[in-house]
Amino acid sequence: MWSIVDIHQVNNRDMSIAVLRTFISRRKEEHAAFLSKKLMVETKASEEKPSKPEEEQTTPDEEETSNGMKDMPMMLSSDEPVCLEKPSNDTAGGCSRELKPLRVLEALAASGLRSLRYAREIEGIGQVVALDNDKVSVEACKKNIQFNGSLASSKVEAHLADARLYMLMHPKEYDVVDLDPYGSPSVFLDSAVQSVADGGMLMCTATDMAVLCGGNGEVCYAKYGSYPLKGKYCHEMALRILLTSIESHANRYKRYIVPILSVQMDFYIRVFVRIYTSASAIKNTPSKLSYVYQCIGCDSFHLQPLGRTVTKNNSVRYAPGFGPVVPQECVDCGKKFNMGGPIWSAPIHDQEWVSSTLSGVKAMKERYPAYDKISSVLTTISEELPDVPLFVSLHNLCATLKCTSPSAVMFRSAVINAGYRISGSHVNPLGLKSDAPMDVIWDIMRCWVKNHPVKAQPADQSGSVILSNEPKLQANFARAVASLGKAQAKKVARFLPNPERHWGPKVRAGRQITGKHASLLGLEKIDGSISQEDGRDPSQVVTQELDPSSDQNAEEPDQKRQRIAEDTLAAPLRCG
Repeated sequence: MWSIVDIHQVNNRDMSIAVLRTFISRRKEEHAAFLSKKLMVETKASEEKPSKPEEEQTTPDEEETSNGMKDMPMMLSSDEPVCLEKPSNDTAGGCSRELKPLRVLEALAASGLRSLRYAREIEGIGQVVALDNDKVSVEACKKNIQFNGSLASSKVEAHLADARLYMLMHPKEYDVVDLDPYGSPSVFLDSAVQSVADGGMLMCTATDMAVLCGGNGEVCYAKYGSYPLKGKYCHEMALRILLTSIESHANRYKRYIVPILSVQMDFYIRVFVRIYTSASAIKNTPSKLSYVYQCIGCDSFHLQPLGRTVTKNNSVRYAPGFGPVVPQECVDCGKKFNMGGPIWSAPIHDQEWVSSTLSGVKAMKERYPAYDKISSVLTTISEELPDVPLFVSLHNLCATLKCTSPSAVMFRSAVINAGYRISGSHVNPLGLKSDAPMDVIWDIMRCWVKNHPVKAQPADQSGSVILSNEPKLQANFARAVASLGKAQAKKVARFLPNPERHWGPKVRAGRQITGKHASLLGLEKIDGSISQEDGRDPSQVVTQELDPSSDQNAEEPDQKRQRIAEDTLAAPLRCG
C-alpha cells in the first residue's frame, strides 16, 4: 500500500517519464530537420561551385569561405540542437549523422529510484548520473543499481558529490537535468542552467508552497527574486515566479528558457523548460515578464509588462513597457493596489508538447502506475488558454458582491457571447482563465445581480461600490456552444479526489511529531514512533489521546497542552 509521499512521488515520476519520452521523440525530429537543412546548404553550395567561369575560380582558402560551410551555422536558428551529434572523421563539419544517446543528471537522487526508472523504462537514454551528498543514500543507490540487473548497471552511475559543484564542473554536458529537492530549488538553479546542453531540458520541482504562494513574501523575494500575492491564482503565480527565477539565472550566461509544461500537482509545483544559448534572444526577456497589481478590495488584477518590442523597417528595437496600467485607486471599487512580481507572463505550456505527451500516455497506459492522475492533469492543461496569465475565481467574484453564484456554464457563456475567450485552469477547479478585461467581468456580474438581487450592504464595501455603477455591457447568459470544454463534454475526469484522508506532505525531516499529529493521522501512520521520557508505552499514550473516555482527557486544557508537547518523537521522519 502506497504512503502519502509514495503516491505523490509516483505522480511526479510518471509525469517526468511521460515528458522525457516526448522530449526524446522531439529531439529525433529536430535532429532530422537539422540534417536536412545542412544537406540543403551543402547541395546548394555544390551546385553553385561548377557554375563559375574558369577564370573566376576561387582559391582553396576563398573556396572554404564561399561554399556555404563556414556560414552554415549563421543560417540556422539559435534554437537548433546543433550539439546533438557525435564527432566523427567522415564528415566535413566534424559531426556524424548519428544522434547521441541521451545523458541525464539527477542532481538529488537519494536512493536512486527515479534514475533507475529512467534507465529501465525509457528507450534512448544512454547514461543516468545519480548524485547525492549523503553517504548512506549513495550506498543505498549503488545497491539498488546492482539489484536491478545488468541494464541498470550499464546505464546508471551513483556519485557522492555536492550537486552544485558537480554541475558547475560539467557545463553543457547533460541533455536533461532533474532537480527534485524537498523544499526550494533556488540554490541549485545557477549551476543547473549551466549544466544543461543547448536544446536540453531542465526539470525542476519546488515544494515550498507557503513561501511561493504569499505566506512569506520577503522570503520568496530573497529566494526567487519575486514578490508573491495572496489570491485564488497563487499556485499559478508560484509557477510563474519559478519560471522567472530560472530565466534570470539563465540570462546571466547568455541563455534563455522555453517552457514546455508547468504543473501544480498535489502539494508541489514542477516545471519542464528547454534551455538555449543566444545573446540576442535574451534581449526579449523583459517583454515576457510582468508585475501584477491586485486590488485589496475586489481582488481585480492587472499586469504591467516590464518591456516591449518595437518593429520598424524589419528591425526590432527593445524598449521599456508602457505604464502605469492602473491608477492609484481601483476604478471598480476605489481601493488601493498591492503590487507583486515580476512573474513570467508569457505562455507556461507548449500545447503541442502537451498534446503529444497526453497521446503518448494514453498509448502506453499500462506503463504508468499514476495514469489516472497524470492523464487528468494533462487533459486539463491541454484546454487552458496558453496566452492568458492567471485567472479569476467565480466564487470569489460572488463573495465580493455577496450574491448567489451563476453556474460555470452560464458565466462561460456570457463571456463567450461578449466576444472573449474563456477556459478552465488545472491548478484550481473553480478557476476561469479569460482574455476579457476586469471591467467586462464585473459588468457580467452586475447583470447577473440585477436578475438575482442581493441584500443591502454597507456603502463602503467593495461589492456595494461595484454594484452602484451601471453595466456598460448587457450580458447574454444564453448557453454558448463552446461553454463546455471537450473533456467536460465527454465527461473525462479532470480533477481527481485525494487518495486518502489528511492528504498532504509529511512532517519535514528534522521535525518532531507530537500528540497532535497522532490525533490527526491515526495510530497506523506513526505506530512505534513516539517515545516518552517517563517510560510509558507510546501506543498507550496515543490511545489515551484518541479515546474520549480516557482519564487523561479529563485534564485541564493547559496541563493537557503541556503533556502533549512533551510527547515527542525520539527520531525524526525522513521524507521518502
